[in-house]
Amino acid sequence: MTRRERLMRTLEGQPVDRPSVCFYELNGIDEVPDDPDPYNVFNDPSWRPLLDLARDRTDRIVMRGVAFRDTPPDPLEPLRTFERWEDGGSRFERTTLRAGNRALTTLNRQDEAVYTVWTVEHLLKDLDDFKAWLALPQEDFGGTPDTAEVLVTEDLLGDAGIVCLDTPDPLCHVAPLFDMGTYLLVAMTENALMHQALEKVASLLLPRVEAVARTLPGRLWRIFGPEYASPPYLPPNLFEEYATRYVTPMVEAIQRYGGYARVHSHGRLRDILDHIAATGCRGLDPIEPSPQGDVTLGYVRERYGAQMTLFGNLEVSDIENLPTPRFAEKVATALREGTAGEGRGLVVMPSSAPYGRELSPLTLRNYEEMVRQVEAFTGA
Repeated sequence: MTRRERLMRTLEGQPVDRPSVCFYELNGIDEVPDDPDPYNVFNDPSWRPLLDLARDRTDRIVMRGVAFRDTPPDPLEPLRTFERWEDGGSRFERTTLRAGNRALTTLNRQDEAVYTVWTVEHLLKDLDDFKAWLALPQEDFGGTPDTAEVLVTEDLLGDAGIVCLDTPDPLCHVAPLFDMGTYLLVAMTENALMHQALEKVASLLLPRVEAVARTLPGRLWRIFGPEYASPPYLPPNLFEEYATRYVTPMVEAIQRYGGYARVHSHGRLRDILDHIAATGCRGLDPIEPSPQGDVTLGYVRERYGAQMTLFGNLEVSDIENLPTPRFAEKVATALREGTAGEGRGLVVMPSSAPYGRELSPLTLRNYEEMVRQVEAFTGA
């Protein structure tokens, strides 16, 4: 069975020779160890064995967004300015957006030694900023999905894996406009304004998702952002309001054209699993183990496995820190619980990926142990 066949049969709920194993963001295509850019952590020699392992022995799921051609003019373009500079091994980008008589600014930072971007300053500082942002004109939907990058990636993968179309939900557009404390205060106390913002984003996002799903049918998708409404940040009733209500039409559009919608939500799941299932999604990740999460993989499998392919439930912090014999126990538990009884299937996968410049020998050994166990697995 090829790696592509194994993944597709897993999504379809059909029998497979063994569970799939995926390194999440690490896929052996997007990481370029020969790129000398000082901000490319993957050019450190310590990464090469892991990238080779991802390329040669994992069931590769490569995430791709889809841009649009021939779109209507962005009404915010004349209102937006950018500044970029470097200082002391860091790159900075400041965006300023004129909203009425207010200047909304955000600042991002990337360091040479870390593969991530931090938001140092958030665009919206208070309720007046939020109202000014809401009053800005909205871009009209239009244009054609540009499928070139997806199709090229699928050609590169061949039988070694699949592309996963990647999209935020409306909440993932709105919540990061604030720092976390301000967002939570607004989400708890300004219900009408939150829905106004989510509906504004959804009016453009949903038709784009539907256009891509129609043009690229039958693919796996990842919808990220619902975790912004999960416990302990917000109560379950607000998860239903801010996540389920807006994710459900996205799921329906994706699956109308034969796609497989997978919801991405870190952290605690127990009190929101019914709300996630209510979207109709066919996949869930990363189903984190305790203490990051609050349910076992077996719990999710027993109650929701008939509906969803399960992706997880290994914690990247365990990969980086646990002695290999203890990490091996985590892998064995995931395999046992994730394949017990009836269900659509399991993709063994970490919750994220390391992001430091130097990959430790322990981290590499634990990734190797993950692959070794999955390849040897014969059944629960």
